[in-house]
Amino acid sequence: MNFLDLVKARYSCRNYQDRQVEQEKLNYIMECVRFAPSAVNKQPWHFRIVTESEAVEKLRQCYHRDWFNTAPLYVVASILHDEAWVRSDGKPHGDIDIAIAVEHLCLAATEQGLATCWVCNFDAALCKSLFSLPDNEEPAVLIPLGYAADEPREKKRKELAEIVL
Repeated sequence: MNFLDLVKARYSCRNYQDRQVEQEKLNYIMECVRFAPSAVNKQPWHFRIVTESEAVEKLRQCYHRDWFNTAPLYVVASILHDEAWVRSDGKPHGDIDIAIAVEHLCLAATEQGLATCWVCNFDAALCKSLFSLPDNEEPAVLIPLGYAADEPREKKRKELAEIVL
């Protein structure tokens, strides 16, 4: 599959099969994440793999959607604010860096026949508390990961002429 086909195949899955993700596939995906670029190569992130039932139940308290509960595992992507590069005008790049790494995760998962969904509208403060994250660490994205039980929806995208100036 070429890169454009891979990008077109990735979608926001909202229903997962009751099937475990093979450890080899998870290792491959996380190795792809490890090689994601970041500003000044700071790599200001932590990725928590959530599979144990107690931790899964904690995480599900942070985002109340039935479909979210169908995933067999989750990744909590966190920004380490004290490690993120800050531009000379004061703009921190942790949000940008985590976004790049999460998209590496999502594309690698798609390439492995798995599905994901970016979840940013969750209770980050509750997540931080339930997982006892340190002060410098902000949970930024939750990524359910597994085999899709739904079909991709049609992607609505602007025309190229609308975005390339």
